[in-house]
Amino acid sequence: MKKESIICIGALSLIGSLSSCDENYWNDHELEGFETPEVTEVKTIDYTMTLTDYATLAANSTNKALAGTELANALKAVGTQGYFTEQISAREYIPALLSDPSFPYFTLSNGSAIKMTYKTAVGLPAAVGEGAASGSYVVTEEEYKAVWGSDNDYVNAFAPSHPASRSIPSILASAYPDAEEGAMVVATYQVSATDPVFNAPENPDEPGFEMSDVLGTAAKGDQVTVNGYVTAACNAGFMLADKGGAIFVYMGSSYDPATYAIGDQLTLTGDVSSYNKGLQIAGSSAEMEKTGHGEYTYPTAIDFTGAVLDEAITRADDALGMYGTMSGTVSVSGSNINIKVAGAETAQGSIYYATDEQKAALTDGAEVSVEGYFIAIAGKRYCNFVVVKVGSTMATANVMSRSVSIASTQESVMYRYSGGRWSADTQYSVLTHDDYQAMGQRYDNLTNEDPEILLPKYLSQKFPYAMADDQKMVVYTYYASSTSSRRCDLYTYNGSEWVADNGIVEETAQFVMTGGKWIYDPNVTITLPAGKGIEISTLYYQTCVDWVAANIDKPTGATYVTSYGNNEYYSGTSAYQGNVDVRASSARAQYAAGYEGMTDDEVVEAMKGRFLKEVLPAALGILNPDANTIPGVDVIYTVNFSVYNGTTTAYTAKYKVVSKATFEFIECDW
Repeated sequence: MKKESIICIGALSLIGSLSSCDENYWNDHELEGFETPEVTEVKTIDYTMTLTDYATLAANSTNKALAGTELANALKAVGTQGYFTEQISAREYIPALLSDPSFPYFTLSNGSAIKMTYKTAVGLPAAVGEGAASGSYVVTEEEYKAVWGSDNDYVNAFAPSHPASRSIPSILASAYPDAEEGAMVVATYQVSATDPVFNAPENPDEPGFEMSDVLGTAAKGDQVTVNGYVTAACNAGFMLADKGGAIFVYMGSSYDPATYAIGDQLTLTGDVSSYNKGLQIAGSSAEMEKTGHGEYTYPTAIDFTGAVLDEAITRADDALGMYGTMSGTVSVSGSNINIKVAGAETAQGSIYYATDEQKAALTDGAEVSVEGYFIAIAGKRYCNFVVVKVGSTMATANVMSRSVSIASTQESVMYRYSGGRWSADTQYSVLTHDDYQAMGQRYDNLTNEDPEILLPKYLSQKFPYAMADDQKMVVYTYYASSTSSRRCDLYTYNGSEWVADNGIVEETAQFVMTGGKWIYDPNVTITLPAGKGIEISTLYYQTCVDWVAANIDKPTGATYVTSYGNNEYYSGTSAYQGNVDVRASSARAQYAAGYEGMTDDEVVEAMKGRFLKEVLPAALGILNPDANTIPGVDVIYTVNFSVYNGTTTAYTAKYKVVSKATFEFIECDW
């Protein structure tokens, strides 16, 4: 939310149509002595920070330098959590945000002021921010092979005979050889409740599976029956390969890639169609049956260099999936995951409906190599890839091995590096794919008000024997403004339910642009223009009137407030006129007994003193409840107002904040 009032704008726009001229043509030829004017933009703005603003602030290079290595993770947590902490304060880190090109008012000039409203966590354990700033690691296929001690007899999962707790510390030690004390990582892996049995034939009495050879000659409009292997999967379908090639089977954007495992043998009958220059089969209208499971040997991979990709997007005919590798830099924008390949002038790789496992491995800015199928061309430049591997990591939804398949579930556990080793940190509980599914989430994230509603229920089910005052920190993915971020929330069990315990409060502080820089300025200037219907004046003076009615009239039975209820003659404030009316005659007409025996001058002085020392300070406290003292700094509120006593005159009063929402009169030129 933002509200702005323009103080002044000095700008000159020169619009012309000149050809073959440099930018100073007018200066040098037509307007001798003319100087390009300086464009200024001076505004006073009320602004409430958004989640995007916190992320921008945390990514700002000036703030990163300010935080240094020691506070780098604390700053990163501010960007994901959406609130400041005792380590990363708003006063220190907001100035760089206000000058960031991503901030909507970064062009403001000297004299501008922005009253920023933001969230701050008070008394929050440092472990909460550490959880939000933690890294991610997904156990790879090669590491599962090492766990099982074989390149043949293994599964992509831990099991009772090979527990994760035994192997994860050494896996992380190898992955992070330079880990610093206190480093934290969420390790994600698969776990099976039973041990696999290797070298047992899956269906010993059934005849061998015979692949078809029809896809190589398939064309749009053909009906085909394919005996093939599932060779890749994503969140919209899977690749089915026979001797002639591989085709994408589109199952819809809500497809669960765990439906079929890599290596499953299918018999499918369906119609061949095309989409974005790629041949595919619509799974919704096809007949398919799983007939077994076995090993599939992938074809020789094409090296999708930049030049190859640029050529590929120019093709005019529909084609089957092309198996290959692609290396480059990951670029994540919302739900889009692209790969920029060196040497490509136009084309980019685009991961097609990435699985959660793939998303975890394809982080923004990472240098990666992916292996999979180029299936279609989107937007005339994006080469859609259905991924098989990211580096050496098998990007599959189901666990597979060379000998057996085995049911497994995903687990995510927080690990902390301390004293030279990695250990599970049990004060954290990390949401997994199954948790999100149980919560009814379509994607592996929470959004809007989901955390407040769902996390207490999750904790009640996860920890049914919790005792009063037990605490847990829940780590999860939060999606907002097209951006996913890791969050960590602290919950305390009060004996009957889990309650959020983040200590988050909303605060407001003013920042001013001076000398070309934004600085924190706790001082506030409030201008109450005279006149009817002026919003800020009506607000302040009506608050004054209401205070008099509640604190002066009622205890004494006096009638300083008029029957209309919008002005009073205890101090003279008028919400109707937008001024302070100190006419003695009007005061006596409203409440003669209150001024009995006083001269007109004495009436004016009495009303004047009451306004400056009682009524206005009370209204300031009511309307500025967050105003508070700052150690070593005098916080001054300056109020510009108008007084009517036959004529209207403007005055200025100053107040010092002496405690929370409490104002002490300093001076006034009245």
